[in-house]
Amino acid sequence: MRTHPDRPLRIGIIGGGVAGLAAAYELAGAGDAEIHLFENGPVLGGLAAGFKGRASWDWPLEKFYHHLFTNDDEIIGLTKTLGAGELLQIHRPSTVIHYRGANYPLDSALNLLQFPHLSLAQKLRMGLVLAYLKYHPRPPWRAFDRILADEWLARKMGRNAYAKIWQPMLEGKFGPHFQDVNLAWFWARVYKRTPRLGYFRGGFQAFIDRLGDAVRQRGVTIETNTAVRSLTPLPAGGFNVRSEEHGGQNGARRSSRDFDAVLATVSPGLLQRLTPELPESFLSRLASLRHMGAVVMTVALDRPLLKKTYWVNVPKAEGLPFLVLVEHTNMIDPDRYDGDHLLYLGDYLESSHRYFSMSQEELLAEFLPALSRFNSDFRPDWVTGAWLHRASYAQPVPFRGYADTIPELRTPLPGLYFASMSQVYPWDRGTNYAVEIGRKAATMITEDYL
Repeated sequence: MRTHPDRPLRIGIIGGGVAGLAAAYELAGAGDAEIHLFENGPVLGGLAAGFKGRASWDWPLEKFYHHLFTNDDEIIGLTKTLGAGELLQIHRPSTVIHYRGANYPLDSALNLLQFPHLSLAQKLRMGLVLAYLKYHPRPPWRAFDRILADEWLARKMGRNAYAKIWQPMLEGKFGPHFQDVNLAWFWARVYKRTPRLGYFRGGFQAFIDRLGDAVRQRGVTIETNTAVRSLTPLPAGGFNVRSEEHGGQNGARRSSRDFDAVLATVSPGLLQRLTPELPESFLSRLASLRHMGAVVMTVALDRPLLKKTYWVNVPKAEGLPFLVLVEHTNMIDPDRYDGDHLLYLGDYLESSHRYFSMSQEELLAEFLPALSRFNSDFRPDWVTGAWLHRASYAQPVPFRGYADTIPELRTPLPGLYFASMSQVYPWDRGTNYAVEIGRKAATMITEDYL
């Protein structure tokens, strides 16, 4: 529906993460349109953006740990379409669970059979349940949407086996909401997981920069360091977007632009604040979506903490101050980071948690003593640097019946589209599904306007 056939369609995209960039790339190649993308941060990438802790690093590092699975077809396919296939690397790192002070690999059937804290019968029963979820010939996720993961897994695996491994992981990831999480989300995690992982030469920022360059080459205007302050429907159709450029030497610069269609790739809470003119029923749906925030401390050491292990799941029952420990440089050569051995210490928490108000020094003092649990030789003087990153919207909480509450990509306001990680369900948030939902939104806009 072209309201102004005498000029190009004007499209605004709010958010320069992977979803917004993927949408911009598709839209710019689909027809006659002028596209303007707003990104609040100093660089493109959103939660996948990288940072250089030291000028001597060859590669930037993600603020929040990232990797790909080898079946992440959407982002792998886009990488090849961009002619950037040479950036892809495939690794087979070691992942373990930390249980009663020791690390145990559980990423294969053989490793599960060797786990010493379950009986053979319990391990066989758990293995059968996981095999059912992973290899079910007709993925039953819609039926699983109505089933609570906590109850179902305890019943099928046995309460004791479930409580030792999977309950602490759910509890760690979703905190007080873990008993509300549905089985479809758990199924998707098991169904998609692969032992081999992908990573980009130059980090995820290298892929994002290539995508950003391709988007610009297609004529898209990109503004970074620019926060959108309001998104207002116009009486004759379309929307006015008011934005504010920040970080410049001359202070904030405000601007106002009109668009025929707008795609918002932001959190549900931000969309509520930007567009209070949305119908109350849609605003209520946005408000009903729950999520967890993320706190991630990246620590540089002068030597490895772990021998070969890349990923350690840390159940809350272990009494440690973080949920996961990722030794990034046990997958990627530390030479890329000037010899720094880099750890992520991360947790999913509600935004009211004290970790969101603590200083970097306070959090580092809280986290560091726990590292001796993983290597008894560890001493604080191994630490040569630390960087703290936080995000209040990082992990949607998929409660029972979530499928019926997901907001449509086409909002009730004609010309306004919404694409967020809360809508990629049953899949978990990640760059692969950001590409997918960005493309889906672009297809809708193309169908409706181009």
